[in-house]
Parts: sequence; C-alpha cells; structure tokens
Amino acid sequence: MHWLQDLFARAADGTPVLKPGDMRVRGPSPRGRNDLPTVSERLDLIARGLSDLDPDVIVVMEGPSDTEKLQLLMNTVSGGVWECHVQRSRFPSSPGGPTLDSSQCVGIAVRTDTGRLATVPLVPFEVESPAIGDLHEATEPFFLDFGREQITEWFRFERRPLYVEVRPNVGAPIRLLGLHLKSKGIFGAIEWSRWWQIAEAHRARLLALCRHLRRRFIDMYLAHAATRDIPLIVCGGINEGPGFGLAEMQLRNSGVQEMMGSIWRPDLILGNALFDALQGDSAPTFEDLWTVEFPDPIFEETRHRVWTDHLLYSRNVRSDWISDARILRSTCQGTPFSEISDHCPVRALIDTTGWDEPRD
Repeated sequence: MHWLQDLFARAADGTPVLKPGDMRVRGPSPRGRNDLPTVSERLDLIARGLSDLDPDVIVVMEGPSDTEKLQLLMNTVSGGVWECHVQRSRFPSSPGGPTLDSSQCVGIAVRTDTGRLATVPLVPFEVESPAIGDLHEATEPFFLDFGREQITEWFRFERRPLYVEVRPNVGAPIRLLGLHLKSKGIFGAIEWSRWWQIAEAHRARLLALCRHLRRRFIDMYLAHAATRDIPLIVCGGINEGPGFGLAEMQLRNSGVQEMMGSIWRPDLILGNALFDALQGDSAPTFEDLWTVEFPDPIFEETRHRVWTDHLLYSRNVRSDWISDARILRSTCQGTPFSEISDHCPVRALIDTTGWDEPRD
C-alpha cells in the first residue's frame, strides 16, 4: 500500500492518530500530479480501492508498524467491521550489530460482519517469538554458502513474514504466509559493470531468502502430518520473477521458482494462482502478468512492467480451491490502482468447503 506508516502520528497518551488531512505524505499522487498527495487524498483513494475490491481477507504490504494503526485505518476508510493484525519486525543491522525496527510491515485485515468467517476469524502466530518454532528459526539471520566462490555469507529478513490462520464460517481453516522480501530495484543511473554487480547481488540475496524459507519452513509444513492437510497460501511482494530478468537468467534460477518447490518433490509443489489463469481463449498472456510499473532511471520515456507479487498455494490435498486469480489495474469507476498503491492488487477466490473429503 506504499508507506502506510506515513499516515500516522501518536497522541499525547501514545495512541495512534491520523495526521492532519492537509499534510503531504509519501504515496502515489492523483492523476496528472507530480507532488506528494495529502493524507485526505490518500485516505479517499484507499477507501475507493477497498470498496471496489470488497475483500473478505486482505494482506497488506508496506503496512504500518503495529496492529493499532492498521485497525484505525480500516475503521476510517471502510464501512465494514474488521479485525486486523500486523507482524512487528525487528532485525539486526549486521552480525552482532544493533537491532532496527522495520517501518514497512506485513499486515492482514479480515472482515467480520458478512457472516463468511467464524466467530474467531483470525488466529495470529507471533513469528518474532521462539515459541512459534520452525518459522521463527527460518526467519532468523542465517549464513549460507550460496555462490560459486564457496564463501559463507550472512543474510537476514528485514521484514518478518506474517503467519496467521483464517477461519471461515463454513469449510476448513487456512494458513496464510504473507511475505514482503527486500526489493531488487536499482533506482539510480550508474556505470554498467557496477549495475551488473549490484543486480546480481540483489538477485542472489532474494534467491537465498526464498531457498532458506522453502527448505526450513514450507517443505516441513507440507510434509508434516500436523500441518500438511491444512490449506496454505504464500502471498505478497516476493519481488521476484519468475525467470524473466537478465540477472535471474545469469543465476539460472529465481526466488519464486525456489518458493514453488522442486519437480523432484511434486507432492510439495505450490501452485501459482496467476499462472493458472493462463488458460482459455480469453486468458491473459505472460505480458499481461505485471503488478508494478516504473520509469527507466535513464530513459524516462521508457517504462518497465514486472511481475513481483504472487499468490502461491498448496496442492497436496486439492488443487481446485483457489480460482479466478487476476491482477486489477483500475476500479470499476475508473480510478487506476496506480493512484492508490505503487503495486496492483492480486485478487483470487478461496473455497475450502469439502476439504475434509478423503484424498484421491
């Protein structure tokens, strides 16, 4: 949602409040404007986007730093009743270095007044707590021998993943893993050989994070008897491929492909809901699968479109419970989502009814 943290301040008693409506903050500007939007403009645009999406569950990237702020936002811009949770995220600046707080966290809001969700609709797991087990360990800083140089390197997650259970009123509960991995973007004009050096380092970091999370958590989730039959969605800003970038081709792999799994373990492969949509005469093409657009840092007339936001899902029990995935470009009223967020939203339908049926 692009720097939601900028919308908030703290009252004298420490509770979060929205900044004055005429204050300018970071975020996409309304069409034809080059200056920063005001708080009021951002709130109005977010309200339009939410009204058009009409979601039961929304996973938020670049959310505020705590649950109270996201709850205040949803209470302000939506006519519905919501329950929210933000995964707080703190990370070391370097091995043994000071701990920093992330101001761009992953959050979730579920709508509780439509009757589609259970009385207890949302069960968050605190990923910062060692008591959560595998996922906490998987998202702690780690060392990995990743490249050809046989040098062990240090990696970190700057944002802890969101991990929650969502409980529908009818059907099986689902687990949701919301990710916002570090951007691979290079936003300045630099010498070509230096560009390649930075691009490959960014790609290697993303690939290492995805590989580590896959092997240390997702593989175990899909194989363990206690969790393998619980539907899993892995979604959010993975900021990667699959397989189209020059640096990805140089490394001959991508983070999304690592996250989806290995062909040698087909029972553990995650489906990609947007890839599934590439079927039928009226289906989109690969060229249509982009979620963010930005100008070239040198040639301003050139704009790049890349697919960085994904919705992956478990298929080891059923493969038909996620459908109608699509990337939305504008609201029904014609407001471009590029004015609401710097990324287009990915939407899909979830159906977990009949999940307790025996396996084929």
